[in-house]
Amino acid sequence: HSPMYFFLSNLSFVDLCYSSAIVPKMLVNFLSENKAISYYGCALQFYFFCAFADTESFILAAMAYDRYVAICNPLLYMVVMSRGICIWLIVLSYIGGNMSSLVHTIFAFILKYCDKNIINHFFCDLPPLLKLSCTDTSVNEWLLSTYGSSVEIICFIIIITSYAFILHSIFKIRSSSGRKKSLSTCASHLISVAIYQGTLLFIYSRPSYLYSPNTDKFISVFYTIIIPLLNPIIYTLK
Repeated sequence: HSPMYFFLSNLSFVDLCYSSAIVPKMLVNFLSENKAISYYGCALQFYFFCAFADTESFILAAMAYDRYVAICNPLLYMVVMSRGICIWLIVLSYIGGNMSSLVHTIFAFILKYCDKNIINHFFCDLPPLLKLSCTDTSVNEWLLSTYGSSVEIICFIIIITSYAFILHSIFKIRSSSGRKKSLSTCASHLISVAIYQGTLLFIYSRPSYLYSPNTDKFISVFYTIIIPLLNPIIYTLK
């Protein structure tokens, strides 16, 4: 079970990091009259939030592959999911998350913001930042709807493909107890994926004309605070 717990420990670390990029400043804004954030502080907050959010998506995809190997090739599990492979999957997840974040951060903060400086949000997220710009944001919107969404979509495809093979293997198990046991090992991961990636795809894959500040504020609290709190509970369910 060590590969699974290795992935879970990294998932918990990423949850902690991306919540920490948002929540402390959010609480300060709620409790004080000074709700300002510097230009570079906003850039750093956006970068780290985006980096850890995308890293979590890659880790969830790696965990789906881990479950696929465990159920479809159990005799080769410790060979295929060796410590070296697990470390490489995590390293690639962090690299992918940071590269994606770097692209969005660079293109977001080379825009001109003129005299508008009030962000209609709890933190520095891309959709409200684009609303503040007084220059053309079509490239940023294209990046958000294609490059940004592609990260989530690729991870989602990996997860769906893995679980298609998993379900095919489970249905070939003759005993109902064996099928139930195999399904129970995947249930917590599926719940986490459905909640997390479903939320991100809704927020960042929409056309810009469907952007709603009030709706996004509510959903942002859900995926920056509630989901990281729920993950430890979800993965302890049997």
